[in-house]
Amino acid sequence: MFHNMKKGKLLSIFVVLVYIFLFAPLVIIAMTSIGTENYIAFPPKGFSIKWFLNVFNSDSFMSSMGISFTISGISTLIALIIGVPAAYGLSRGSFKGKSALKSFFFSPLIVPGIVVGFSLFQFLIVKLGLPIYLSLFIGHTLVIVPYIIRVVGSSLEGVDYSIEEAAVSLGCTKVQSFFKVVIPNITSGIIASFMLAFINSFNNVPVSMFLTGPGVSTLPITMMNYVEYNYDPTVSALSVLLMIITIGVMFVAEKTLGLGKFVA
Repeated sequence: MFHNMKKGKLLSIFVVLVYIFLFAPLVIIAMTSIGTENYIAFPPKGFSIKWFLNVFNSDSFMSSMGISFTISGISTLIALIIGVPAAYGLSRGSFKGKSALKSFFFSPLIVPGIVVGFSLFQFLIVKLGLPIYLSLFIGHTLVIVPYIIRVVGSSLEGVDYSIEEAAVSLGCTKVQSFFKVVIPNITSGIIASFMLAFINSFNNVPVSMFLTGPGVSTLPITMMNYVEYNYDPTVSALSVLLMIITIGVMFVAEKTLGLGKFVA
């Protein structure tokens, strides 16, 4: 009994340390964003929201934020158009090369992001000479399609195939049963996958780092460039805003859609 109590106490301490390790940097960033000093200082001296105002008054931050929202939104929509039918085919289909195709779709998750980014740069920009915006759309779509397939695929596993067969027996074609029967039953999974993919696209660094160019930069890359030459709490303030956006979206997804059951 004493041994079990000791083991439980050690486990509790370990869990607390893990939480501290995960959340301490976030707390430090949040606190440095409200300091009055012209450099990042912890603990902060005084209280000020001027660094948050700097974010909104910065043309580069606002411009890159708009670009990030545009790239992420459109790329996620394209990824849905590709990923939902692909998830359905991989879930319901039985064909030669299915395992290879599944591996291909999930390769962006397996291969290091820096490798994917450099490969896309060499192929899309150097070899094909595509415009920066188009390259960004393609690159971001490629890296978030696996998230769509995984989440929607998990949702499809909960849909009884017999209802599709019943729809076909009643006169629906395969395409009609897909849109009239399958899609309504996986709507929550599709919305959850959209949120997850959007957040991953918005926060993406490796692909954006290689595919951005003069006058075109996503928000994470603008933040990295800013930190190279500045050491004030503006980036801390921007980081806090991004954390609020990300946590808010994920919280809504979890509470309203039960995101956990789709990504488990």
